[in-house]
Amino acid sequence: MRYDLPADLRRCATALEHALAHLNQQLSALPLLIGRGFALPPINKGTEHDPVTTITVTQHLGVDARDRALAHYQLLFLQQQSEKISTKAAVRLPGILCFEANAAASTAIHQQVNTVNRLKARLEQLITVDSGLSSEARFDFVHTHLRGLLTLNAYRAITLLDAPDTVRFGWANKHIIKNVTQQEIIEKLEKSLKSGRAQAPWTREQWAEKVEQERDAVRALPPGAKLKIKRPVKVQPIARVWHKQQQKQTQLACPSPLLVLCPDRSTVPLIGELLNYDAAHVTHRHKPAAAPLFPLIPRWHLYSDR
Repeated sequence: MRYDLPADLRRCATALEHALAHLNQQLSALPLLIGRGFALPPINKGTEHDPVTTITVTQHLGVDARDRALAHYQLLFLQQQSEKISTKAAVRLPGILCFEANAAASTAIHQQVNTVNRLKARLEQLITVDSGLSSEARFDFVHTHLRGLLTLNAYRAITLLDAPDTVRFGWANKHIIKNVTQQEIIEKLEKSLKSGRAQAPWTREQWAEKVEQERDAVRALPPGAKLKIKRPVKVQPIARVWHKQQQKQTQLACPSPLLVLCPDRSTVPLIGELLNYDAAHVTHRHKPAAAPLFPLIPRWHLYSDR
């Protein structure tokens, strides 16, 4: 790690705070055409991994929605939220803010959002790449130099749109899928063995034996076997944005309110609501049958086709 990295990290975080504050001032000065926010129940400490089967949505409108959204954009540190709320789960506030903006104001907002998002990407680069640290070691590094930083919130880019025709909201159940090689997994398991660490409730010896069994299972795969990490992601709020002129619909993750700039009131998009989520009543669209996968290392959500 280069010696000046902590100073770079602090400078970047400070610049991000200032950039967000300036963006909020710019937005507060614009006429609000529509504000709609969908508050989700907070995730309390100790409940991060509980299965989610229902989510109750509380809708906020107008200036109330705007003020909540602007505060949400600036939420970067755990000191800014209740001590009861989990720091392992990002705070989500789906919604939309539509502002009236002439050409000059639109250009200024676009420039400022770009600045904010560049700083967010820079902060993530410094922490996840430039530090050279493993995911386990990053926590201590970050909280030594930026105490209480909510990295999930800090990395999250702001989405800015120019007067789409329709914005509707919904829920998505997804998986993070990543193809990996046999050698990558073996190296990761051997690194785990060398660290000498254990995971509760196992002793070091028991844990080492378990990891060795996992490594042997990977080594025993036949040549050409495919390996895939398929990790489920908890249900997420999404926005479906429709542009009539391009005849194009775009689906966006919506953990934060969308920003929409409109030349005037006649160009305000048709906006839908985010309804309560109930897993028992979800209807899945038809999907083509995927090739069967077999669990290999469940704790990593690692599967093989053999």
